[in-house]
Amino acid sequence: MAEEVDAVGVAMADVSMGGQAPGGGEVEERDPDVERRVALALSVAEETVTEDGLRLLFSKLKDRRPRCYDGFEPSGRMHIAQGIMKSVNVNKLTEAGCDFVFWVADWFAQLNNKMDGDLKKIQVVGNYFIEVWKACGMNMDHVQFLWASEEINRRPDEYWMKVMDIARRNNLARVIRCSQIMGRNEQDDLSAAQIFYPCMQCADIFFLKADICQLGMDQRKVNMLAREYCDAMKPKIKNKPIILSHHMLPGLKQGQEKMSKSDPESAIFMEDSKKDVASKIKKAYCPPEIVEGNPCLEYVQYLVIPKLGKFELKRSDANGGDKTYTSIEAVHADYRSGTVHPGDLKASLTDAINEMLQPVRDHFENNPEAKALMDKVRKYRVSK
Repeated sequence: MAEEVDAVGVAMADVSMGGQAPGGGEVEERDPDVERRVALALSVAEETVTEDGLRLLFSKLKDRRPRCYDGFEPSGRMHIAQGIMKSVNVNKLTEAGCDFVFWVADWFAQLNNKMDGDLKKIQVVGNYFIEVWKACGMNMDHVQFLWASEEINRRPDEYWMKVMDIARRNNLARVIRCSQIMGRNEQDDLSAAQIFYPCMQCADIFFLKADICQLGMDQRKVNMLAREYCDAMKPKIKNKPIILSHHMLPGLKQGQEKMSKSDPESAIFMEDSKKDVASKIKKAYCPPEIVEGNPCLEYVQYLVIPKLGKFELKRSDANGGDKTYTSIEAVHADYRSGTVHPGDLKASLTDAINEMLQPVRDHFENNPEAKALMDKVRKYRVSK
């Protein structure tokens, strides 16, 4: 069954990291182009499993572009973590020479009771997501959208045999530990469908022949399940998928580790008006001189600087005048020292986010088909 995984990733122990080889000789010099691509890919990840495997993937795969995958449940409006942050990450990976596949997980959203399990509504939301990404600057040259319901029905035997094999090789407790991927926890009263969900998501990786799984840290458990599955096979599958898990952007309120669309006041949506953005950021948690757990600073770090290349702090001459930052470290240093006041930070962050969102607003205002999609999505009730 090893031939089913079209990847070149390996475990960390399989590749040395330069310097001297085990026998005492010098290791071959690394290819600068490979290192450039590795650095781009690593820049999207809070955690990488494994960097050595990623390097080997880029250095050994010559006949095609590595395939990255992310899946999303179409459920309600899109917030800036899904929109801006994902477009930045995808653009970095396609620049690194990868193809990116979005798995539009409509059946998964139905299993997870999103949009009250109404598949037609779920698919409308899926088309809205695609429209937002096109409008916010995602480079679509090497991006593909595949709908789970369509692709699984094209090759049902292959898909369901893989799902059943994964389910057979894992006990119930291990699968329930993956419930985090659905926005649930192990103590929730899970339906049978939601218990089946992790086995399906794990199978997606092999079904799509993904070399790289580029999802959030909240999806880490099922990606690791896929690597464990490779070890459980006889013979073992050596070509394990590489995992690039990105940071989870927090909500605007204190202690919110993840932005959530179920609390509209804690999230900034991709088509929010300038007034909406200003109001939400004005109320955001942003304690003076405190960097840790400060969502406003996280938005500067993970959205503004990666997207715009800089953060422009605008303030009066009496408060130090305008200043342009190109690194988050410099922003943190000035904020900790009190040189940057929360009010100035919030006002400048509001300007930056509005700059990034304006093309999306224009698209949904001026394109009749996009506007019709948005009108439908706004009327839908978001279900957990």
